[in-house]
Amino acid sequence: MNIKLRLTLMSFLQFFVWGAWLITIATYFFTSPMGAGENAGAKFGAIFSTLAISSLFMPALTGIIADKWINAERLYGILHILYGLILFYVPSVHDADTLYYVIFAAMICYMPTISLSNSVAYTILKRENYDVVKVFPPIRVWGTIGFIAAMWITNLTGSKANANQFLIGGAMAILLGIYSFTLPKCPPQKSISEKASLTEQLGLSAFKLFSNYKMALFFLFSMFLGAALQLTNMYGDTFLDDFKKIPAYGADSFVVKYSTIIMSISQISETVFILTIPFFLKKFGIKKVMLFSMIAWVLRFGLFAYGNPADGLWMIILSCIIYGMAFDFFNISGSLFVETTTDSSIRSSAQGLFMMMTNGVGAFLGSKVSGYIIDTYFTHTEGREWHNIWLSFAVYALVVAVLFAIFFKHKHDPKAVENVTH
Repeated sequence: MNIKLRLTLMSFLQFFVWGAWLITIATYFFTSPMGAGENAGAKFGAIFSTLAISSLFMPALTGIIADKWINAERLYGILHILYGLILFYVPSVHDADTLYYVIFAAMICYMPTISLSNSVAYTILKRENYDVVKVFPPIRVWGTIGFIAAMWITNLTGSKANANQFLIGGAMAILLGIYSFTLPKCPPQKSISEKASLTEQLGLSAFKLFSNYKMALFFLFSMFLGAALQLTNMYGDTFLDDFKKIPAYGADSFVVKYSTIIMSISQISETVFILTIPFFLKKFGIKKVMLFSMIAWVLRFGLFAYGNPADGLWMIILSCIIYGMAFDFFNISGSLFVETTTDSSIRSSAQGLFMMMTNGVGAFLGSKVSGYIIDTYFTHTEGREWHNIWLSFAVYALVVAVLFAIFFKHKHDPKAVENVTH
């Protein structure tokens, strides 16, 4: 099989095994006895925060292991097999505290495979003399397609509210793990100096960027927005599913029955908006594009607040479409800001710090705090007040956007942007 097709299959399965349950775990949790107890929102927030916690340390640790001791494709395969086996165990868990540790174990295995999959693809493509900048993006986009396909399968098989979603993800993860052992070998590069300190090996030298006011402010806002990035992934599907409790809509409502498919419009939107980024960056600059992202998050949450399965369906659909701008514009423009403003000697570490502040610290705080807020202010005996929940998230995003516009100063340099995007 052509090596590009083999890597495309790897990319497809890489995100399929995550998409099978990431968007629907809330629906599973809150429709089970685990989600009916006291402080259920806080407990679910803790469970979802394991994605962020594992992102803080596992990618760096596995990167060191792959650089020094074991083939990247083998480590990748081992982690996926372990991940799949852990997902198989999820259906036997019936209390939230145990589920926390099981999902945490699964995330410890899965989260580092995202960066490992990139490393494997880069190594193989470079060795085969492909133009990585040209060839890799079409391969990577199949990861998003895999995520969408998994969401559809979970929904259409009636698995969004039961444990079968974990079995689907687990089976495909084990298949991917076995498949990875057939990929071309990616031996350790031993690129890390034996004399390098642990701080340097873990990429922590970039923390000195916090001494620069502008960079410190950028990372601070990255953390604040990172707190919002996973909120609709956490609660979007269960929000739509909860419309079945309202007699005017009921369980037979299209939105309720196909909530996961509707949520997948968000991922479809990602693949479209990512193509528009070069135009927006060149015309408006990095700061304005990041600000567009923050305003898009306000609209994302606000439209959910007022949407419904009947005359407000257009708001739900539009919210899902806007997600592409909200998610892509900040992640990619933020990454380009780091690329164009940091020294080449710490650029990779600085990119890791950006991801740590958004998908690590920010996502952790967002998961934990949102669960507490929902439990304390918006959960009653008759259910959750989704209208007020989404409005509170919209107000939060608006405050972040206003503060960012006021305090973050950055002059647009079209040439610098063009050099990085081409």
